[in-house]
Amino acid sequence: MIDTKDLIEHPEKYRASQRARQEDESLVDLVISAQQTRNEAIARFESLRAEQKAFGKQVAQASGEEKDRLLAEVKDLSQRVKTAEAASNEAEETFRTLQRRVPNPIHDGVPPGGEDDFDVLRTEGAPRDFAAEGFTPKDHLELAESLGAVDMERGAKTSGARFYFLQGVGARLELAMMQMGMDQALAAGFTPMITPTLVRPETMQGTGFDVEHDDEIYRLERDDLYLTGTSEVAIAGYHADEILDLADGPSRIAGWSTCYRREAGSHGKDTRGILRVHQFNKLEMFVYCSAEDSTAEHERLLAWEEQMLAKMELPYRVVDIAAGDLGMSAARKFDCEGWVPSQETYRELTSTSDCTTFQARRLNIRERRTADDGAKAGTRPVATLNGTLATTRWLVAILENHQQADGSVRVPEALRPYLGGQEVLEPIR
Repeated sequence: MIDTKDLIEHPEKYRASQRARQEDESLVDLVISAQQTRNEAIARFESLRAEQKAFGKQVAQASGEEKDRLLAEVKDLSQRVKTAEAASNEAEETFRTLQRRVPNPIHDGVPPGGEDDFDVLRTEGAPRDFAAEGFTPKDHLELAESLGAVDMERGAKTSGARFYFLQGVGARLELAMMQMGMDQALAAGFTPMITPTLVRPETMQGTGFDVEHDDEIYRLERDDLYLTGTSEVAIAGYHADEILDLADGPSRIAGWSTCYRREAGSHGKDTRGILRVHQFNKLEMFVYCSAEDSTAEHERLLAWEEQMLAKMELPYRVVDIAAGDLGMSAARKFDCEGWVPSQETYRELTSTSDCTTFQARRLNIRERRTADDGAKAGTRPVATLNGTLATTRWLVAILENHQQADGSVRVPEALRPYLGGQEVLEPIR
């Protein structure tokens, strides 16, 4: 949720953000107008309530015909109070609905435009020249099937398209990757957490997802619960309606969960293999911090993601996502895209978002502040950030980038201790 006071004081900032997001900037003026209407309706209702209370005292002191006359006026005033209350409630609902439609204003420097308008910030590592090595790279599914690591056919038989079984070395490889990521998170001071994958509507909405119109979300209608596409949702809801103590710095959580996405908008893209699936596992970093610390914390999250990719010995690039592709909650998002040899392109492996105070306002998560440097003591919304530290999709890049001519796959050196020292994955078929 946006800070309405900030929007009213700096409307052009929000209009510019809407333009960069390719969204309707007139929404800003609708919010300003709705707030004015709400304030006027509340003032009218409170004025009539005060008048009603004062009238009640007069009635109590009157007698005879005077009291009968006043009682008749009280009845009329009571009806006007009810009408004003209804108008006030309606104006409040209209304002809140419009307020929730406004996405987080973007940070300065975020590229404007849509999905294809990102900026490449840097490229790390060089893709292998397989032609120079004398063979054509196989795609991840062919490699995984020969290793006995993935069974797509039985996944589809059991659950439908875009489901799969990770088995044998595939299951071991994912668990090793996740544990390596968790060890890195622990070393950086994160608290490990295994999170619920079903959440209430208010938790899903609080993180910025549109439960009414987002076709990517699985809903269990009988229970009015939603399957999460990231542990970010549950972790954000963990401290809803609470006041945090951040005097010692950010609170960092590493959430491990299974994630679910309907992939309703993929329209037949990436139907082969495990690049785009309905169910996967993910290790997600999540941070609560003071608002002024969020930009620096965002850089730290990106650095931790790059540290993991370096351990995996993967070529990748870092991109600054365009405003129109940020989603509602993020003010800025960096993706790390790994090189996929079979596709000869980069594909997203990690994503880290600075959501500033947007989610915390919706979920009522605050921090207690002491009076210093002229600031008043009290509470204020915290900032929230998130970032991927490992996920099932990484297996695509690991298998393809580290394959060898005989169909075996070299295990990245940093990952070997988590696989019992195994250096190479050998085909079994």
